[in-house]
Amino acid sequence: MADSLSSGLGEEQEKEKEKEKEDKEGGGKAAQTEKNEEKDGVTETLGFNDKNGGSKGKKRNLSDLSLVRFITTELTRGYFLEHNEAKYTERRERVYTCLRIPKELEKLMTFGFFLCLDAFLYVFTLLPLRVILALLRLLTLPCCGLSGSRLLQPAQVCDVLKGFIMVLCYSMMSYVDYSMMYHLIRGQSVIKLYIIYNMLEVADRLFSSFGQDILDALYWTATEPKEKKRAHIGVIPHFLMAVLYVFLHAILIMVQATTLNVAFNSHNKSLLTIMMSNNFVEIKGSVFKKFEKNNLFQMSNSDIKERFTNYILLLIVCLRNMEQFSWNPDHLWVLFPDVIMVIASEVAVDVVKHAFITKFNDISADVYGEYRASLAFDLVSSRQKNAYTDYSDSVSRRMGFIPLPLALLLIRVVTSSVKIQGSLSFMCVLLFYLGMITLKVLNSIVLLGTSCVFVKEANMEEKLFDPPPSVVSSRANSRAHRTKHVPTSTQQEPTTDKGETSLAADSSPPANTAESSAPPLPKSDSDTFLTTPDEDDEDKIINANTGLEGDRLEHRTPKKDLLEIDRFTICGNRID
Repeated sequence: MADSLSSGLGEEQEKEKEKEKEDKEGGGKAAQTEKNEEKDGVTETLGFNDKNGGSKGKKRNLSDLSLVRFITTELTRGYFLEHNEAKYTERRERVYTCLRIPKELEKLMTFGFFLCLDAFLYVFTLLPLRVILALLRLLTLPCCGLSGSRLLQPAQVCDVLKGFIMVLCYSMMSYVDYSMMYHLIRGQSVIKLYIIYNMLEVADRLFSSFGQDILDALYWTATEPKEKKRAHIGVIPHFLMAVLYVFLHAILIMVQATTLNVAFNSHNKSLLTIMMSNNFVEIKGSVFKKFEKNNLFQMSNSDIKERFTNYILLLIVCLRNMEQFSWNPDHLWVLFPDVIMVIASEVAVDVVKHAFITKFNDISADVYGEYRASLAFDLVSSRQKNAYTDYSDSVSRRMGFIPLPLALLLIRVVTSSVKIQGSLSFMCVLLFYLGMITLKVLNSIVLLGTSCVFVKEANMEEKLFDPPPSVVSSRANSRAHRTKHVPTSTQQEPTTDKGETSLAADSSPPANTAESSAPPLPKSDSDTFLTTPDEDDEDKIINANTGLEGDRLEHRTPKKDLLEIDRFTICGNRID
């Protein structure tokens, strides 16, 4: 017994001795590492050593403080860009994107210009012929009899309404004196004319946004099936509103053209310079803002419409000036530099604006190809059997370009500037009209073929056979979206019916809450400034209850497709 106790005590003593040895060895290693760290802590700054640890007893070497060594270090020190390869590669891609923007933008602008030209020429060429065919159908009904339940097809009714609107508005425009308006505007000061021109631009956008709704309401009221319940004020009130709108919008564009004409004819060209500087002010108001793809699409459509409208205004100004100088061709060369200056400033402003918007918002230049495919889809879908709108109306909704007021003003200016006398003049007018029809047909054929290519490249062929969107389905989807995302605090209790258990509790997942108690601090890296990548920010939405970012917030509103974006559709929180 005593032997066993003594052996047990001996083993415990040996274990304690081993632990003490290990502790001493660990302490010695820690002291050695501290000494090494003190030695390593001797840093070289500006050519001399800091006194740390064991270097306290050493004297500072005064030769290391020489100016020559500092200059030599500054001249010979180097760095390696490949240590941050991703950053510099991204910067280079941004430069390449900015260089690609002018080419891609002008492709879109050219395609959009010919789309607007096609809708504009339709008013002069095919619309009168379609109106004549519709009226002939009405006149021959007693002889041919009714072949169906409708007197006219819905498209023919819309054409007749457009023709009547143009005739009534032209008769009203004949009482407007262009010369009196010109002298009235010319008597105003330069600053007042600048303010008036800016107000006219804002009014033009407002008229365009509300005018197409007026015309669409008229077309639907006139062609709505009679079986449905009457929910409108009648065709005649809608027709009078449409006539009033087209007349007022034509007057507004006439004032714009007159103001531009005064700027061209001013002696010191100060008004023209101020009006051109207004385009550069647009850069300041657009570049340093957050943009998404849908907002940029709206801005691109607005630029297309604005550029085409400016070309028509310049044409009107040239016609009025040539009339005043008895159609002297020498005066055309006097106007030519000013016309080129206005067009060049418009193109330069558009290129700079889009280049910096895509740079700051990290948008690829390939997005303009998507915009082109969306515009081409409108043209191709209007040629389908299940088309629900005319192409000129779809251009009006997509770009905010309404051709009726602009065509009315051009007809008024041409008829007042060109005097038609004699049979030879009528023959020239007929040949000119045939030439316009030829231009319209060729333009439509080329545009249709090009649009088919764009739609095929974008893989949008299947969407051509989709049924048109209806108001009932869109409302149902919106209601379903609202009822789908109910607050989780008011969860339904599980109910039982005939022994079947409800799965409401299982199908409704709990709301995700933030794991951290404090929100993460924002990064101050300059690379992330003014960049809004759509893919990364789709899942990061601020929670209204916690104030934090949730990765799977249920109240996220779905993003709209490009085919659903009209010129005056609110994208995000604004219209561009």
